[in-house]
Amino acid sequence: MIILQRPKKLSKPIALSQEEKIKWMTRLLTKANLVGERGEVPIAAVILDKRGRCIGYGENRRETTKDPLGHAELVALRQASWINNDWRFNDCTLIVNLEPCPMCAGALIQARMGKIIYGSEDPKRGALGGTINLAEHKSAHHKMIVEKGLMEEESKKIIVDWFKDKRLLGKDLLSKLR
Repeated sequence: MIILQRPKKLSKPIALSQEEKIKWMTRLLTKANLVGERGEVPIAAVILDKRGRCIGYGENRRETTKDPLGHAELVALRQASWINNDWRFNDCTLIVNLEPCPMCAGALIQARMGKIIYGSEDPKRGALGGTINLAEHKSAHHKMIVEKGLMEEESKKIIVDWFKDKRLLGKDLLSKLR
């Protein structure tokens, strides 16, 4: 006997108001600051389902877990797939304070994320327009909506300040060793 599985009816990601987007990004920036205080690059991400409920949250954990896959987006994807009991996210929205890197952008394409909203562009490693755009690459079998620049200045400031502090700490340490 052959049983054919019918594909799920795909729905679109939730249409968030600007106020709702800002509310979520404000929360992420608060979390990102805490992540930075723990020594991780200050990045936090959330995945919202088609009703606007959080089904996945992630923060950078590479240093803490010694895991190269400990990026905020991937941590959020793992949690959301467990909660959603699926690996497809056509009707979901990911919000993150920094543009995803190539690894994360590739994972989001593979997960068929419906929409991605990010704060600051990453001119060194950004893969959704900063240095390359994997969402528009001919190999991207899934087309997602990408919105950039939500609370861009605030998002950028957290990252820039964190790296500036990191460099200053390194210089202080070097001067004490001399």
